[in-house]
Amino acid sequence: MSNIRSLFVTRLYSAALSEFGDPIDIDELETSCYSIAEDDEAGQEWCEKNGYPGYTSYASLTDLPWRFPIFKQIAEALDQHVASFAKDLELDLDGRALVLEDLWINILPEGGMHASHIHPHSVISGTTYVSMPDGASALKLEDPRSARMMAAPTRLKEAREELRQFIYVTPQPGDVLLWESWLRHEVPMNLSEEDRISVSFNYRWE
Repeated sequence: MSNIRSLFVTRLYSAALSEFGDPIDIDELETSCYSIAEDDEAGQEWCEKNGYPGYTSYASLTDLPWRFPIFKQIAEALDQHVASFAKDLELDLDGRALVLEDLWINILPEGGMHASHIHPHSVISGTTYVSMPDGASALKLEDPRSARMMAAPTRLKEAREELRQFIYVTPQPGDVLLWESWLRHEVPMNLSEEDRISVSFNYRWE
């Protein structure tokens, strides 16, 4: 009798941010994101210079949890989510810790997108979602084996989730998604007339 097993599993963590710590006021968080974006001239200039649609604080503000209490609250909750995910991954941290390295705002207007990428030098990356209007793009995750598939045919449209080449995840405001930083992902074009707002982050091993 044949025996078929799944090997080398890629894990995706999904939870409500509020599962740890005090509940986050999503309306207050959205207002804070817009306020920061409006005042962050360096971030606006970086986005314009680099052709980034909308706004990101990635290259301009590296201390959001220190500057704004609501981002400190988010960071404290994320620490617990990441610890839970690391336990599930059975990572041997050798007595060291996974520490928040970067935390940044993303505001994508209609037509905005973020091309396929990974997060080098980090262990766990993720996003918590602030505004996901109807038509806002899902997160697109790519099978890490894609570059090695060579002459393989495509998968059936109804293939099991773990066999698909791409997975699309549509989170709700207040959700948090975590994945290992080597997992290639992208944000397809935002087809909504409203902004898609999220807060992304990286954790390093130190």
